[in-house]
Amino acid sequence: MTYDRPLFLLSILIAEAAFGYPAWLVHPVAVVGRLIAMLDSRWNNGTHRRVMGTLVAVTLVVLGGGIGFAIERAAQGWSGAIAVILIGTTGLAQRSLHDHFAAVMRPLLVGNIDAARTAVSMIVGRDAEALDASGIAAAATETLAESFCDGVVAPAFWFLLLGLPGLFVFKCISTADSMIGHLDDRYGDFGWASARADDVLNWVPARIAGILICISGGRGWRVMLRDASKHLSPNSGWPESAMAGAVGVQLGGGAAYDGAWIGRANLGDGRRPIAADVTHALAIYRRACLGLWVFVGVIAGAQIWLR
Repeated sequence: MTYDRPLFLLSILIAEAAFGYPAWLVHPVAVVGRLIAMLDSRWNNGTHRRVMGTLVAVTLVVLGGGIGFAIERAAQGWSGAIAVILIGTTGLAQRSLHDHFAAVMRPLLVGNIDAARTAVSMIVGRDAEALDASGIAAAATETLAESFCDGVVAPAFWFLLLGLPGLFVFKCISTADSMIGHLDDRYGDFGWASARADDVLNWVPARIAGILICISGGRGWRVMLRDASKHLSPNSGWPESAMAGAVGVQLGGGAAYDGAWIGRANLGDGRRPIAADVTHALAIYRRACLGLWVFVGVIAGAQIWLR
């Protein structure tokens, strides 16, 4: 099936924001996660962990790209178009991100720290048990900015370039990076290829995400350009420092991950975040998603006009 990717992507973005993903239905990412866990248990041993980990990444690229290609070849007519749009919504997370971070914001605003801490522990990688209100607000704000890239901009970008194959490959590699792309004894070698592939796939989207956040927040450019490179990740610093500048707070700094303290540079200026800043960040996130729609819509309109 051949189709106008910008127009389909705009439809996917709107449909996913409106309806999300049914909570009762197993998500494709969960299926990919089970495959990665199985490969981890079977291949992550011996003296050739980097080779076997590279084979995992190659397997995911071939599998994700192949399934996406097969779906596009099988999709025909209006029913096929609707199928592509519905399947495409599984690769984006605008609505779920908003709902998860709103679940942190609501108890935090009324001072229910225990409920806010429980909610934030579901969406951040750092240890949340000892976080106070400011720590929860910082963790949520940082993760929202990073997730805007990983869960919205990057999958949209790869769908725009390569259709469902590009979207599926990105989601497979992103899932592998979150599961095995860690710099520890178990995954330092085995997850190396997945982590590096994720860095490559997110390089352009991370910078687009940072720009959208700055536009949506009305500021943040100076902080983003100054602090993005301070981050341990070659990509996460762009949306995170943009959000720090747009909200007008200081993010980053050291944090505990699986009991180990990781030193991190500060991003932004001024005070540490408070509960109200999560509300501000969530509003910027909504505007940034809308900005992405406008951007894709302009491309779709230009494509139609140039025919």
